[in-house]
Amino acid sequence: MSQKIKAFAPASIGNVSCGFDVLGLAVQQPGDEVEITLNDSKKITIERIVGDGGRLPLETEKNTAGVAVIEFLKSIGQAQGASIVLHKNLPLGSGMGSSAASAVAAVVAINELMGLPLAKKELLPFAMEAERVACGSAHADNAAPSLLGGLILIRDNHPLDIIEIPTPRELFSVLVHPHIEVKTRDARSVLKQTISLNDGITQWANTAALVAGMMKEDYELIGRSLVDVVAEPLRADLIPGFRAIKSIALKNGALGCGISGSGPTVFCLCHGRGNAARAGKAMQQEFLTMKLESEVFVSEINRQGAYTIH
Repeated sequence: MSQKIKAFAPASIGNVSCGFDVLGLAVQQPGDEVEITLNDSKKITIERIVGDGGRLPLETEKNTAGVAVIEFLKSIGQAQGASIVLHKNLPLGSGMGSSAASAVAAVVAINELMGLPLAKKELLPFAMEAERVACGSAHADNAAPSLLGGLILIRDNHPLDIIEIPTPRELFSVLVHPHIEVKTRDARSVLKQTISLNDGITQWANTAALVAGMMKEDYELIGRSLVDVVAEPLRADLIPGFRAIKSIALKNGALGCGISGSGPTVFCLCHGRGNAARAGKAMQQEFLTMKLESEVFVSEINRQGAYTIH
């Protein structure tokens, strides 16, 4: 059994516009890396965190990487000691599944170190439990795509029922992360507890049509379906100039555009790398007119998910 290993877990787009809390899509970059070293202490410790500016807790029970490892070892009945080094490449409060990526990378690494007792899909509940620590609920819309790759539909959390949905080969994603932070709890606080029947019907139709568009490789249908009438209208004001950014994206090659997770990252999906690069550049320029710096990440859909680095 190896004594030390590093794993990578990618960022993800939660909700994918119309699929609030039920859809997630993995991207190639950015992502978090977790390095785990086994020891004889029988304790799980976080040795250090790189790239978080000292903001994340080093207490194992309060950190998503630590919680995922603890829950995994508990599940397989092993009192193994290990130290964790977290390389935080994902911005905090970005809407790119930052807390999920840390948990996923950690659980993939410890599973490998322990001789792969569980299949990849079986690791999801441990990452979900870590998400509960980060934002109060054990949801899978970021953890599942980060772990497994691709587009994931979470049909139910109790019992967990996830469906992997194929995506077109020439589908590209763009993430534009402005240098502001929106806390998940704040983004959830602006949501209503009930929606109108008309809004429900619109949202259900768009979610079903988006899945159909992906499976049929119908890019126009994908674009028509990327409409959120539930969360986006209420969260748009949390992101400076969001409506202008969305309009610019659609004029520059995006099939559709929306808020990634709870924001402030804005995403769009495009047919082909050229359209994606053009849309990303235009969105970044629009943020600059508001004196907001941003990072742009253009990538194919990540169909691999998390993996160990040998």
